[in-house]
Amino acid sequence: MKAIVINQYGDTDQFVEANLPQPQLKDNQVLIELHATSINRFDTKVRRGEMAEVISFDFPIILGLDAAGVVVEVGKDVTQFKVGDEVFANSALKSGTYTEYVAVKESLVAHKPQNIDFMQAAAVPMVGLTAWQAMVEFGRVKEGDHVLIHAGSGGVGSFAIQIAKSFGAYVYSTASGKNEDMLKKLGVDRFINYKTTDFAEVAKDLDLVLDTLGGETLAKSLALVKDGGRIVSTVGQADQEKAKARNITVEALAAKSNGNHLAKLAELIEKGQVKPYIGHEFPLTAHGLSEAHKISESHHAKGKIVIVIK
Repeated sequence: MKAIVINQYGDTDQFVEANLPQPQLKDNQVLIELHATSINRFDTKVRRGEMAEVISFDFPIILGLDAAGVVVEVGKDVTQFKVGDEVFANSALKSGTYTEYVAVKESLVAHKPQNIDFMQAAAVPMVGLTAWQAMVEFGRVKEGDHVLIHAGSGGVGSFAIQIAKSFGAYVYSTASGKNEDMLKKLGVDRFINYKTTDFAEVAKDLDLVLDTLGGETLAKSLALVKDGGRIVSTVGQADQEKAKARNITVEALAAKSNGNHLAKLAELIEKGQVKPYIGHEFPLTAHGLSEAHKISESHHAKGKIVIVIK
C-alpha cells in the first residue's frame, strides 16, 4: 500500500512516499480502505519529535489519526461492522492514517453519517471528539448555559460551537474579524473580535469555558466563570487553587478515541445540527503533506485540513 512516512524527526520536509505491506488484522479490528484523512496538532508534534519522550515510535512512522473510508475486512470477533460499511474513526496512536489502509479496533469506529461525504467525515474524529468530550462529557452543557469558546474558527472550536448550540446554550466565541460571518453561521450568539475587543469585557458569569490557547487567555477566562462553573483547556490547566476557592471544576483535556462518542456526533450531523467545515484539501503525496503541515503550524487554518486519498 502507498503511505507517506517520516524516517526521522524534523521539519515539514521529512515526508517521503513509501510502499508498505497492508496491516495485519487482529480479531477485534476492521480494515478500512481510506478515502480521506485530516491533519491534527498532534501530528505536527509527533513529526517534530516533541512526543518522543512520551510515546515510543519506530521508524518509519505513518502519522495521522483521522480515518474515513470503507470496511474491506473484519476480524472474527467484530459484530458491529461488515465489509462494505462506510465508516469513520479516530485510530490508535501508532496506526497512522497517511496511507491507503488502516486497521482500527471496532470500539473506536462509527458508521459514517449518510449526509456527508468522506472528505467531511475525515474532518470530524479528533476535533469532534475533543469538542464533544469538552462540551458534553466534562462540560455537561445544557439549555440556557452561557458558554465561551475560544478560537471558534479552528477545528475544535467550530465543532464545540455547534455542539453547544444543539444543547440550547448561549455561545460567545472569539476569532479575528475575517471569521465573523463563519462563526455567526455556526450559531454564535455573541462574536468577539479578539484583535479589537477584550473578551473579558464582554463574556461574564459563564457556566462553561473551552480554552484552546492557554497562557494569559486561560488565566483571564477563569475569572469569568461563575461559582460552581466549569473550565476546560486542551493546552493547559487553570489555576486549581483559585478554582477550588470558588467551586469551579477544571480539566486539562486530552481527548480519547471513542466509537460511542463518535456515533453520538454522527447523530447530530445527520440531524443537521453539526456540520464539519473544511478549509484546505491536499493530495496524499509527500509534497501535499508537507504543505498541509505548514498550514497547520501557522495556526491560521480556517476549519480542517483534509488529505484526499481516494
